[in-house]
Amino acid sequence: MGLLDGRNAVITGGAQGIGFEIAGVLGAAGASVVLGDINEDAAAEAAERLAKNGVAAASLRCDVTDEDEVATLVAHCADTFGPVGVMVNNAGITRDATLRKMAVSDFRAVIDVHLTGAWNGTRHAAEAMRAHGHGGSIVNISSIAGKVGNFGQTNYSAAKAGLVGLTKASAKELAKAGIRVNAVQPGLIRTAMTEAMPPAAWDAKLAEIPLGRAGEPAEVAQAVLFLASDMASYVTGAVLEVTGGRYM
Repeated sequence: MGLLDGRNAVITGGAQGIGFEIAGVLGAAGASVVLGDINEDAAAEAAERLAKNGVAAASLRCDVTDEDEVATLVAHCADTFGPVGVMVNNAGITRDATLRKMAVSDFRAVIDVHLTGAWNGTRHAAEAMRAHGHGGSIVNISSIAGKVGNFGQTNYSAAKAGLVGLTKASAKELAKAGIRVNAVQPGLIRTAMTEAMPPAAWDAKLAEIPLGRAGEPAEVAQAVLFLASDMASYVTGAVLEVTGGRYM
């Protein structure tokens, strides 16, 4: 028996990277998964790859800043597999620059995708979960940048910190409906984006990690699986750091 047998999960930003890994891990645990991503073709290809591995998977283009598109994504899950039981708000972008050089449009864009996007996902998934009457689990993907702040990322750090507040406030509001809301804060995770960093920057970050290595996307996905499953049935409003001990 899989931890998520019979459940249906929606993952935003699910076409690649950590989002795709989360979809694969939840699917391997028995969930049917719907990938929402602004890149429609990439989402469809990702769903095909999952299906070849035996995961029940579907996809839909979704701009998480558009509330109607998020509502449609949640409805697509219900129409394809059944009511959403797990919502993972993972979609994100970066527009890095120092405070004095950052355009206000880049600040707003990052806040909108990460924070408004997760608010849209939480709101619409929660309404669907309430209507179904069997509770559910919402997981927001924050970042250790939301705890300590990253140089050149005032927008990203603010958005990821805001996700913690969103998580805790919505957890309080939704608890009576049996809906749990938690957040994961990854640290340095080995992805195509992080591996493109200059070697000196990579080494400096590694030196801050007590476990002495970068994390793998699967290690973030396993944390999401825990929070999505009944193993975390008494966990809500929590922030789980997946950082190898960095900034503990």
